[in-house]
Amino acid sequence: MKLSVIGTGYVGLVVGTCFAESGNDVICVDIDERKIKRLKRGECPIYEPGLGDYLRKNLGEKRLSFTTDLETAVKKSDVIFLALPTPQTEDGSADLQHVLAVAKKIGKAMTGYRVIVNKSTVPVGTADRVREIIAAETKHPFDVVSNPEFLKEGAAVLDFMKPDRVVVGTRSQKAIAIMQDLYAPFVRTGNPLIVMDVRSSELTKYAANSFLATKVSFMNEIANLCERVGADIDLVRKGMGTDERVGMQFLFAGIGYGGSCFPKDVASLLNTSKTYEYTLHILDAVEAVNKRQKMVIVNKIKRHFDNDLKRKTVALWGLSFKPNTDDVRDAPSLTIIDALLKEGVTIRAFDPEAMEEMKKKIGNVIKYCDNNYEALKGANALVVATEWNEFRRPDFDRVKALLKEPVIFDGRNIYDPAVMASRGFTYYGIGRGLTGR
Repeated sequence: MKLSVIGTGYVGLVVGTCFAESGNDVICVDIDERKIKRLKRGECPIYEPGLGDYLRKNLGEKRLSFTTDLETAVKKSDVIFLALPTPQTEDGSADLQHVLAVAKKIGKAMTGYRVIVNKSTVPVGTADRVREIIAAETKHPFDVVSNPEFLKEGAAVLDFMKPDRVVVGTRSQKAIAIMQDLYAPFVRTGNPLIVMDVRSSELTKYAANSFLATKVSFMNEIANLCERVGADIDLVRKGMGTDERVGMQFLFAGIGYGGSCFPKDVASLLNTSKTYEYTLHILDAVEAVNKRQKMVIVNKIKRHFDNDLKRKTVALWGLSFKPNTDDVRDAPSLTIIDALLKEGVTIRAFDPEAMEEMKKKIGNVIKYCDNNYEALKGANALVVATEWNEFRRPDFDRVKALLKEPVIFDGRNIYDPAVMASRGFTYYGIGRGLTGR
């Protein structure tokens, strides 16, 4: 099948590359000429495990191409995926200017029947708006389909190649047949392709992410209670998660969720509910809890140093919002950095993949180090903000020798409090009232 994917960000690049890997001819389109030149050379502009190899393979086999020419891509494609940014505005709503502008260009460029697929995360009713805009520009027949992505950064390629479900929103039998054919290689083991109406499909993405965000915030609230009653959140998690009705995923306490999905999707769903004059009280609480949770580590640091942080140095391990990605959007590290800098703290940071992205975001207000041990030199404490595997089993004797004080603030509970105590560290975790603080 001949496809085009408009937008080469985290979603678009994965979608285009993986569809090419399954034998389709895919044209990826972006307005960023520098990015397109890099992609044509086989350079992957984002860190996503496995993506670079697939990209170079399919580029070499000429199933995958990159261009800034949207008009030509539309004319050569049967199915057009919209994978455009929908950033959060000040009121929490999704900014649809890129989606709607591209829809107009697609309408002008169409030469026959096309299926236009919203892959971007968009509010309920967006497909209707896209349909109206395209219809005003063309007399050719077309269908607009909602096909939300459920990709986890750090595992996006695997999620796309082996999805637990594919959601398709349309009532057009012709579009359904095309989407079923397109996704057949990915659901051949029996995982469902679920067909529903467009608005239900659009809402499904927001509902799924908001529910997962709710689990995260709920566990962080229980973790904070654990510290007060003398319980251990890790044991509580095991006791809860083994109940099959609850499950173990997204039950890890920490310093809050971040990234491009949960914060934006929760805010957008709240905005949608207000538009329809309905209050989502639970999601209001989820968002409030997450904002507070990002300050938990900062508050622990302040208490430990008796609210005197001037001229202190902190080593920060991890900048991305989660491991196996270079994405720093809404990362808890941003809140920690901002709060500590305001207190006069010098920050020495290391992240295996996200330092360049953080530089783009905040500049050189912190020191970026070549490795995790360099970050420790002269630091009064270590803060772990991202649970990268290489941080899980460091040389603790070396850590202790490099720190001015053997203090660790573990925002991801990757260390055993009892082991830390036996090694002579003062250890602060999240919700570990029995064995740590």
